[in-house]
Amino acid sequence: MPDPQEHFLDGPELPSGVTRFWLVRHAIVEANARKTMYGSLDVPLCTHHLTSQKAAYHALARRLPHQALWFSSPLKRAQQTGHTIQKAGKLSIPLTIDPAFAEQSIGQWNGTPHKDFPALLSKPTGPFWSIAADECPPEGETMLDVRHRVGHALNKLAQQYAGRDMIILSHGGAIRMALSHCLAIPAETALRFCIQNLSLTIIEHIAGQWRVVTINELPDFGTNAA
Repeated sequence: MPDPQEHFLDGPELPSGVTRFWLVRHAIVEANARKTMYGSLDVPLCTHHLTSQKAAYHALARRLPHQALWFSSPLKRAQQTGHTIQKAGKLSIPLTIDPAFAEQSIGQWNGTPHKDFPALLSKPTGPFWSIAADECPPEGETMLDVRHRVGHALNKLAQQYAGRDMIILSHGGAIRMALSHCLAIPAETALRFCIQNLSLTIIEHIAGQWRVVTINELPDFGTNAA
């Protein structure tokens, strides 16, 4: 077994050769979609925020490892976020589409206005997520289902690309379930994490164990880079 002391993180730099996932939540979606529970609908990003938050994309391009493999949810908001980060960093790396990292499908409830959504629910919700982890919308999936598919995908990629950096463009719910899987905590508990748009969450797989390095790390939204 590896010496656990070899994997302490006392310094500011992350060592190379570690199986590491850089999970990025997509940017803010367009205004009309934000009025609804858009869930797994394929809604576009907000053009205003794409322009006003250019500095954040440049900051992410500097922060993310340039030799990484890139994966994305099939939803256009995740892919567009990835392409915009790459453009800011003058990168051109293929995005491998992986449906496992899509947002929770709320089935027939997709597109419901926020004010009408509570009337559809059969279970009480927590304070920070709009649906209980074990509630299954008609033709949709529970957050427990999301936890299973995300966890399975992370395990598979960790084995397939051991020692590599992997960037994953994903969604708030899916990233919370990645944390649920890695920390072995209930899905309902993981819904208490804050995962903001364009935030970065870093997890590692070392000697068969998961470690969380950072959660909801925000890029610099300051003055736009040239």
